[in-house]
Amino acid sequence: MTAQRAEDVCGPQARALMEERFATTWAAEPLTAEGVTGLAAGHDVLLTSWGTPHLDSAIWSDGDGPRVVAHAAGTVKRLIDREVLDQGVTVFSAAGRIAWSVGEYCLASMLTLARRLPRFDAAVRGGGWKQTAFRGGELAGQRVGLIGASATARALISLLEPFRCEVLVYDPYLDEDRAAALGVRRASLEEALACPFASLHVPDLPATKGMVTRAMIERVIPDGAVVVNSARGPSIDQDALFEAALAGRISAALDVYDPEPPTLPEAVLGCPNLLFTPHVAGDTVDGHLALAGAVLGDALGWLDHGTLGPTHVDPAAWPTAA
Repeated sequence: MTAQRAEDVCGPQARALMEERFATTWAAEPLTAEGVTGLAAGHDVLLTSWGTPHLDSAIWSDGDGPRVVAHAAGTVKRLIDREVLDQGVTVFSAAGRIAWSVGEYCLASMLTLARRLPRFDAAVRGGGWKQTAFRGGELAGQRVGLIGASATARALISLLEPFRCEVLVYDPYLDEDRAAALGVRRASLEEALACPFASLHVPDLPATKGMVTRAMIERVIPDGAVVVNSARGPSIDQDALFEAALAGRISAALDVYDPEPPTLPEAVLGCPNLLFTPHVAGDTVDGHLALAGAVLGDALGWLDHGTLGPTHVDPAAWPTAA
């Protein structure tokens, strides 16, 4: 990691921890694969983040590579090869901390669209006042369908607790015991989509591409529903979703698109039932500054006591991880 990147992901807690426990060497700009390889030799912990090149397995070929990779960002699938985890290298990722930021985005989007805040905002900006053509709704006590039980979904489940929602989750890997522990009910994909609120939380895998089809949008998602996609654009039929919103049948918040960045028609851009953000659901000032501290704390727990904290990347979960 460069000192410039550290300004974004290392808050005061992480800085203090590094000063107390580590002899830190920052990478130089620009960050190159060769530079990272040279810097990694002889160090115990390799702290990485966005902008770090792919870590070649050659870094560990002579047995002098870091014992720990602490990734102050999200997924590590593009950072490191799976086989490196079998070479005595323990990997930590701050994806779980980012998940909380995404959960807040999803909750905010649900409330914003349920209360029709963008439409009220546009009315006031246009010189209007009280609106008789529409009225906002509430999230409290509603059924919420989650597609995927990922870390972002679990964060949203926690945030929904004060709203006393009935939460239905579709995830083929979610068993009854885990569902009970989360306080949710297992459901089919169609049951989750049939809720007044639905939110997507699936990784980018072949099995998730196009999983929410045009037919499901047209026949399963109910009138007046709020749909949130902060997961991956290809997981839903984007054109069908836009058509349903343009018809006034549903509202939707999109933070991800297919492709990215999107080229959206004028009619879609002007649709009051659509809320657009540029893939920033996990991007907050507070969240970013907490990333290095999250992984470094767990890295020290492993080095000092052999304990694996919540940011540990479990090799067994690699196939279905985001």
